[in-house]
Amino acid sequence: MVEYDRKNLALYAALLESDDAGRDWREAAITLMRLDPADGDAEACWRSHLERARWIVGEGLANAIVAFGRPRQQPRRRH
Repeated sequence: MVEYDRKNLALYAALLESDDAGRDWREAAITLMRLDPADGDAEACWRSHLERARWIVGEGLANAIVAFGRPRQQPRRRH
């Protein structure tokens, strides 16, 4: 679990909900990720985020619980 995942939890949840509802990937790409489906990499980007979301709620759930239970580290202050 990385900081990028923390920042994208809402997106991951929305992607899972959209996919589970059977919505077309292009709709999610446009509305949730602000991607242009005509872009050659858009589907791969959508798919990688959806796969990451599925991993987090599956195999990665234990890691996610630990990561989200841990407070973020604050930058060290210079004296």
